[in-house]
Amino acid sequence: MWQPRSVYRFNSAIVREPCISVLNGVRANDQGSPTYEGVKAEHDAYVAALRNAGVEVTVLPALETFPDSIFVEDPALVFSEGAILLRPGTPTRIDETAEIAPILREMFETVLELPSPGKADGGDVMYTAKGILIGLSARTDQAGAEGLVACIEQLGGNAQIAETPNGVLHFKTASSLLDDETVIATAALANAAVFNHFHKMIVPKGEEPAANVLRVNDIVMVSEGYPRTIEMLDKAGYKVVLLKTAEIEKIDAGLSCMSLRWYREGNSPSRYRSSPVSAFWSSHGGQPSE
Repeated sequence: MWQPRSVYRFNSAIVREPCISVLNGVRANDQGSPTYEGVKAEHDAYVAALRNAGVEVTVLPALETFPDSIFVEDPALVFSEGAILLRPGTPTRIDETAEIAPILREMFETVLELPSPGKADGGDVMYTAKGILIGLSARTDQAGAEGLVACIEQLGGNAQIAETPNGVLHFKTASSLLDDETVIATAALANAAVFNHFHKMIVPKGEEPAANVLRVNDIVMVSEGYPRTIEMLDKAGYKVVLLKTAEIEKIDAGLSCMSLRWYREGNSPSRYRSSPVSAFWSSHGGQPSE
């Protein structure tokens, strides 16, 4: 049964080390290639921020065959109640699911698979206190979204399908959850019907990438390159943690896609226990490093 806690309460996360081939990651617009050292530094700071927020982090080894495998949120979804293996919408990423599947089967009693032939990326999925939102995009098709709704219902949850504006990579590229009642979004997405019952904060024009923030427990992780958005969140009373994202943004990435996050009930039965340093929505609306 889905538990009545805030959807941004997490005590467990999975990340994957960047590979040297990350500089060949998929991108829609050429902003230059990132450096491995730059991505690694940004990823290390991200993991540290998760741990400082009270989350136990399991770090999976790099996969050189898959340049985009650092972005673990796209091939799978995780909840307290179980995990769902997805089928990423980018052909070069489809086999990433098979790489993470054994880990999730060790960690979760229930692991579902997205029905074929649908495609879905985790970057198009937002957990909210009112249900899960699934954005249609170039990476998530109608069949994938409908199959994902069925999987979520099988786990005891509920979900609805939303549209993503043209030219936006993922639903969460242009919107993020700030708290149980509030989202931050670009002007293009803020008026979407699925957000009708939320308070909305709109990122300033020219700072659209800042719509991808990550709420984890008491903090909101924000990309440091967007001063007006940072000021807006500060004034609204959020505890902002700034992170560098200049390198990962060159391969169309943001903060949410670099981890799988959930609230683990009790003691995990898995042998893949997280580092000692340390989703759900309300029912009413090599070896990993250790």
